[in-house]
Amino acid sequence: MKLRLASELTYDSIVDGPGLRMVIWTQGCIHNCYKCHNPQTHKLEGGIMVDTNYVIKEVKKLKLHKGITLSGGEPFLQPKSLSLIAKSAQLENLDVWCYTGFEFEYLINKENPLYMQNKNLLQYIDILVDGKFVYEKKDVTLKFRGSSNQRVIDVKRSLEVNQVILKEEYMEKSLHMAK
Repeated sequence: MKLRLASELTYDSIVDGPGLRMVIWTQGCIHNCYKCHNPQTHKLEGGIMVDTNYVIKEVKKLKLHKGITLSGGEPFLQPKSLSLIAKSAQLENLDVWCYTGFEFEYLINKENPLYMQNKNLLQYIDILVDGKFVYEKKDVTLKFRGSSNQRVIDVKRSLEVNQVILKEEYMEKSLHMAK
């Protein structure tokens, strides 16, 4: 199976979730958020095509990492490929974070044409940062998110009760930045 990436994998990020992380930058986004941090990832036909097995092999090589982060672009435009990668990361005892412009409620809505594929990917995600970036709500004191409308969601607990359960420690402002 193939995956369209915006760039090479980032192996040593400390800003895309807690701890040392590998970031998988997906190509293609339909949200077009004003002042997006990654506008080069928007074109659906851009980026580079890689084999999913290549990414899985790279994930298996990680030794000091806490987890992987799926970002972009919009990861939920490629849920089949990313499900395989996220599953392999969890088998390696790595946590999985994902950034999406979609809201959790949309992803789990049975009316959504990609509902089954989205639900399959969600089962392998620990933390979901959801919602479009809204420039007017930009706040540099927020942990792991760009604007105050975005939520940091505990996916496993949320799926169990079929409603959003926030990961409160990441919803607070960063103390060193808030001063």
